[in-house]
Amino acid sequence: MELGKINRVYFVGIGGIGMSALARYFAKRGLAVCGYDKTRTRLTETLEQEGILVSYLDEASALPCAFLGNHDDTLIVYTPAIPKDSKILNHFKNKGFSLKKRSEVLGIISKGMFCIAVAGTHGKTTTSSIVAHILKDTGYDCTAFLGGITSNYNTNVLFGANDVVVVEADEYDRSFLTLHPDVAVITSMDADHLDIYGDKSQLEESFHLFANQLKPAGHIYAHEGLPIANATTYAANSTADARAENIRVEGAKFVFDYHDANHTIRDLKLMLPGKHNVENATVAIAIALQLSIDTEKIKQAVENFKGVKRRFEYIVNKDTQIYIDDYAHHPEELKACFDAVRQLYPEKKLTVIFQPHLFSRTKDFADEFASVLSTADELLLLDIYPARELPIDGIDAQFLLDKITLTDKRVCGKEFVIQHVKKTTPELILTVGAGDIDTLIEPLKNTINNA
Repeated sequence: MELGKINRVYFVGIGGIGMSALARYFAKRGLAVCGYDKTRTRLTETLEQEGILVSYLDEASALPCAFLGNHDDTLIVYTPAIPKDSKILNHFKNKGFSLKKRSEVLGIISKGMFCIAVAGTHGKTTTSSIVAHILKDTGYDCTAFLGGITSNYNTNVLFGANDVVVVEADEYDRSFLTLHPDVAVITSMDADHLDIYGDKSQLEESFHLFANQLKPAGHIYAHEGLPIANATTYAANSTADARAENIRVEGAKFVFDYHDANHTIRDLKLMLPGKHNVENATVAIAIALQLSIDTEKIKQAVENFKGVKRRFEYIVNKDTQIYIDDYAHHPEELKACFDAVRQLYPEKKLTVIFQPHLFSRTKDFADEFASVLSTADELLLLDIYPARELPIDGIDAQFLLDKITLTDKRVCGKEFVIQHVKKTTPELILTVGAGDIDTLIEPLKNTINNA
């Protein structure tokens, strides 16, 4: 399907972070855009405020008239997370509409553009957001499709006047194999999505296939230690090709020096904490230098990057209480997040509120989750968020709690969390998870601020 011939687009699962970015993109182009999602969220409400029609009823009768019959100029975009028995999805299938996955549409949009694609089991949202911000802030410009709401721009899609596009390349369901980047990044290849891949070797094979999608004159960056051939490596405190050195904390900011074979940038300041975020910034800087962007402009852009919503986001930051929220939902992400918290606040008691995401992920990584969660001082564990999955016998929050060696731990509901925080006033609170734990953010913020 040619981009210029599309006049109407319907999104099945429009409330997803990646889907909503595409919806905003097509709406900006002046197309008729609407969609369905099962749940009303802050993001879907924002889309509605922007003039995009959103329905919450999975019935063909709820579709606008323009989408009842098939038309050549109509595109249907769906997410693999939509159940196969969805009535709206099956209406489009039965009527012979042109159906595309989100990743396929990204491939169509980025075709013919200079594509910078960031992949990895974790780190890709922050890294792609830093890359896009540097390009925007320095005046180089770009269009960007991101997996999070950037704090600098309060959106997950950026519009540029040139032919450069930054995309977050999702490994789920091998989605990133629709992309053919000019510049590719692989941040990590830890085992994940084993419900799709079966085992880690299949996941790694998928990343190798992604690396092979690089255009003939393209350039690939990979975190040091990853088995990616012909890649420029990056890391912190190492001998990588692009590296961060002299990392220290100054005034709640991480400060570091950047080095590669041809460049040195000293005293870079990053608002995002943690070694992992320093590394994310390092590869973003390397890409910016490859594009011949001025080093002083890069330095300034890194310093004024405010981060991504739900990626180590300060919700409350008072002398008496600190509340941070993070999207971490994999053991390695939790470990990086906890390490960053401990580096910034080594003397404070850490209360963690965690919502496991997916029964399969909890089952596959139960021991790893337990090991990381045991390093908290207090743990409030919510029930597993099922997302697209049906329950697995014997796999629940109690199953995970029993493996955690921490003494101060309990399984509880969201209302208990709010009352507990109100009663005990923890000095350092961290909410982590990828499900609907974000619905706790405002209630907890209000509880803390009204204490």
